[in-house]
Amino acid sequence: MTNNNTIDKLGERIARRIASHTSRRSFLARLGMALVAAPVLPLLPVARASGESAPSSPGKQTNFTLHAQTQDDKKCTYWRYCGLGGYPCSCLGGGVHTCPPGALASPTGWIGTCINPDDQKSYLIAYHDCCGKESADPGKDCSCEGTDRVLPSYRPQLDNGILWCFGLPSSIYHCSVAMLVGQAS
Repeated sequence: MTNNNTIDKLGERIARRIASHTSRRSFLARLGMALVAAPVLPLLPVARASGESAPSSPGKQTNFTLHAQTQDDKKCTYWRYCGLGGYPCSCLGGGVHTCPPGALASPTGWIGTCINPDDQKSYLIAYHDCCGKESADPGKDCSCEGTDRVLPSYRPQLDNGILWCFGLPSSIYHCSVAMLVGQAS
């Protein structure tokens, strides 16, 4: 019982000291400022401790990054295809960054950050669907499902599962290109 009594006396002493040095008006003013400022806190640039480390950190490499290669752009393991979902245009008469004849590049697309296995640096890749031409089946080596660091569809600019052929005369999907934008910081 003595222990509870000591805690009660300590709590009372602290409460009385705070009450003697602050007025109700100053307390309400500080409370009001805190309530007004609270919505601004999420906007401040704060390093998030629970955030993922950079994609290029050696301990956090994904399955795609471990098997990526830079020699053959007709295979789904080509390093730029980490976020490509569909057929690479290099398998269908186009190139890594060019649509094949008869297909048009969509004006919109999605983005990904891929690691080049040669220099272990991260690069920003812009993916665009090439549309308007019927697709022939290029084979299983060219049917890619790059889901490396893909986010759910509430971030559509990072989703490779959306057909990006809107804004063109034809919405028929043919293949996808992976254009190098630059080094990610």
